[in-house]
Amino acid sequence: MASWGRVYNILRNFARTPRVLTALGQSRTVGTGVFASLVGGGVIYQHYEASRMFPVVVYAEETQETAVPVRSARRIRFNQFASLIYEQEVYMTPRDFLFSVMLENVDRKLRKKELKKEVLDKMLTTASRAQADNNLFRNVGDNGLISYTEYLFLLTILTKPGTGFHIAFKMLDVDGNEQVDKKEFLKVTGVEDVNTTLQAFFFGRHGENKLQYKEFQRFMEDLQAEVQEMEFLQFSKGMDTMRREDFAEWLLHYTNEEDNDAYWENMRKRIPAGESITFAEFKAFCLFTNNLEDFAFTMKLISEANRPIGKAQFKRAVRIATGHDLSENVLDTVFKIFDLDGDNCLSHKEFLGVMHDRMLRGLKVQHRLGLSGYWKCVKQETLKGAQEALRESGSPF
Repeated sequence: MASWGRVYNILRNFARTPRVLTALGQSRTVGTGVFASLVGGGVIYQHYEASRMFPVVVYAEETQETAVPVRSARRIRFNQFASLIYEQEVYMTPRDFLFSVMLENVDRKLRKKELKKEVLDKMLTTASRAQADNNLFRNVGDNGLISYTEYLFLLTILTKPGTGFHIAFKMLDVDGNEQVDKKEFLKVTGVEDVNTTLQAFFFGRHGENKLQYKEFQRFMEDLQAEVQEMEFLQFSKGMDTMRREDFAEWLLHYTNEEDNDAYWENMRKRIPAGESITFAEFKAFCLFTNNLEDFAFTMKLISEANRPIGKAQFKRAVRIATGHDLSENVLDTVFKIFDLDGDNCLSHKEFLGVMHDRMLRGLKVQHRLGLSGYWKCVKQETLKGAQEALRESGSPF
């Protein structure tokens, strides 16, 4: 009877199965190659193999796994800040991107703008003539187009140390000839139907240029510097220096730890008024946050059994991980905030948790190491985009 009961449940689930696979070709959020490898080579193949024995069982199980896809935090943030629509697809402008990494929410008073082809052509011409510097995104402003996959790519650039730049370039350089052409870039990003600002900037208006490593490295360094300067000006209220309490606010801006109330109380009680942090000190700390993996590894070697660490150990670990020192001003601020019991030591595990939240800017995702982890993230986000599109336009299969 138990076996017949299972069969009945299987048949009942099959009868309830939503029809979700017709729109495989409709979602433009998915590049052809990525889509084929993820959906064609994964779900459909597995369904075929198992269905030769008992198609109903496999189909029901597959539905249980994919019936409730949810949009990722990154996709939600992208849609929230994106201000352009072109051919029924949502895009960010460079200004949108800067706001998305600085702000948690956007108070949009206008609808997303429908972009016409002639306007896009002018945008691409402007991008192809733009000069590389750390004002690029601010100079382009709203006269540019950034796809969702490129948004993921740019987010990753913001959190990569200098040692990861060459690895990133190698991932783009599919044929290994020490330069990247437009076709290689499109294979990775999957944005094939629409020319974007990044494509025009990297490869020229008609894709005639090759991207060299030095140009790519300059772009990554400039983007990090531009966002750092924007964040500094945001929390310093446009001044040349940032108060220590403003620096503390920047540190804790995206965190949601159990001890957050204690951190804020420490800031109020322990940090004296009238002391400031310069942009150079702030930039050095940002360099440190981009090297958290190396810092965490160094701390494991220096500290014993994850015990709390003092300033000297902390400073030494930062120097080993980044090759630079944090100023005494910044170091003292960090310890006064995160030293919960007043013994001039801090739990580096808790501190790393706060810094990781700060680095991700509120977009909590499963932590992945290295650039290969980024491409896994891109593929995962792309598949989620396909599932979202299928769910919204379900049809028979």
